[in-house]
Amino acid sequence: MEDKRTTRKNHSGAKDVIGREMKKQWETQCTQKTISLLSPLGTIQVSGCENGVHTIQILMDVAPAERSPERPLSCVVNDRPAETSPELQRCVDWLQAYFSEPRTAGSLPLPAFHHPTLQGDAFTSRTLRVLLRDVKFGETVSYKRLAEMAGNPRAVRAVGGAMRRNPVPLLIPCHRVISSSGQSGPYMRGKGNHLKQWLLTHERQRGAD
Repeated sequence: MEDKRTTRKNHSGAKDVIGREMKKQWETQCTQKTISLLSPLGTIQVSGCENGVHTIQILMDVAPAERSPERPLSCVVNDRPAETSPELQRCVDWLQAYFSEPRTAGSLPLPAFHHPTLQGDAFTSRTLRVLLRDVKFGETVSYKRLAEMAGNPRAVRAVGGAMRRNPVPLLIPCHRVISSSGQSGPYMRGKGNHLKQWLLTHERQRGAD
């Protein structure tokens, strides 16, 4: 009899392959452009098309010790193509407000999203939509509570997977999801929790200015 752990691993691997294929097919339908910004966290790359934002990548090329919330905050465009979509520009405007004038970010329109992970009614897309809609600037929510809000109280581990698959961090605030113990927990695969701690502190301090 096949070990259950092996079965789960194989099933997860198959899902990853299918997910990559869906993403590849999705992206071939678009003409993507990328805008690079310099932020207090380092370089942020925003990619998208006329239909919406595909991904946001935080490259973390600033040492953690340099990410002090007391430093002057700015987010400036470093590199951009000659022509970009209104949705990409809307994303840039939101990110610049988030870092320099965070209280105003909530009043700005969010860009449309154009990524297969955020489509349909799968648990991941539903969880990310609930997070975006219901967990506001400066707030936090536990993985357990978010599972309940998404309609499946037992899916705590699945919530963690949904956060790891979030294609547009910052806009969909997976940094606001913490453990039930109050610890910040991991943020962005392979990058530690320094960014998460910085973002939570930024929102608590700057949001109260």
